[in-house]
Amino acid sequence: MTESRFEETPPQPPPWSPGPEPQPVEQPKREPVFNAPWQAVAVVVLIVGGYAVQTLFPVDAILAAYAFAPANLAPGRWETVITSIFLHGGWAHAMMNGAFALAFSAPLARLFGPKIEGALLFFGFYVLTGVLANLAYAAMHPGGHVLVVGASGAVSGLMGASARLIGGEGRVGRIFSKPVLAMGGAWVAINLIIALVGGWFLPGAGNAGVAWEAHIAGFIAGVLLIGPFARFAPRA
Repeated sequence: MTESRFEETPPQPPPWSPGPEPQPVEQPKREPVFNAPWQAVAVVVLIVGGYAVQTLFPVDAILAAYAFAPANLAPGRWETVITSIFLHGGWAHAMMNGAFALAFSAPLARLFGPKIEGALLFFGFYVLTGVLANLAYAAMHPGGHVLVVGASGAVSGLMGASARLIGGEGRVGRIFSKPVLAMGGAWVAINLIIALVGGWFLPGAGNAGVAWEAHIAGFIAGVLLIGPFARFAPRA
């Protein structure tokens, strides 16, 4: 018998080679249209919603009980330095303060964080700068009987604090950083114009006076107080 040998031919690759397996395409993450911190939204609700509640009661009674006047300090009505922050002279007045509060609350709210400790710091800062603004107005008008209402002093405090945070890129920057000087200079100029010609051009002011001194004092208070407050900010 003869034995015949056959060589095995190695398998040949197909004329085409499959490409890489298709990978799932990641959709770009959508950023929310409105992503303001909840504290900023709460301040707006407090301002605008507070005025909505205010309109349910007689104006004269509300002002007599809760508006601030420097003359209130002598008989011991110190609570009005706080209660007046939550009153406003009209819808336009409340809406304007609400808009400014929303704009300048965010940097401060993000610094303090969303937890309850940070929220207490945020709202404590807001009320304290408003109180100091009212007291500064009283110091410049001792014994005065002109009633003062509105969150403008507190909102100015938020503005001053935000200026330092902008200068520090999210952290507390220098007191005399460029944003502080620019925003502070513009705010002082606007309020000096109000002092000279009145606030007739401001929404909601009408014929009422504008406590421009409280605006400037609130801004200064915000610039100075954000440093000490930031030391108590919860660590992430």
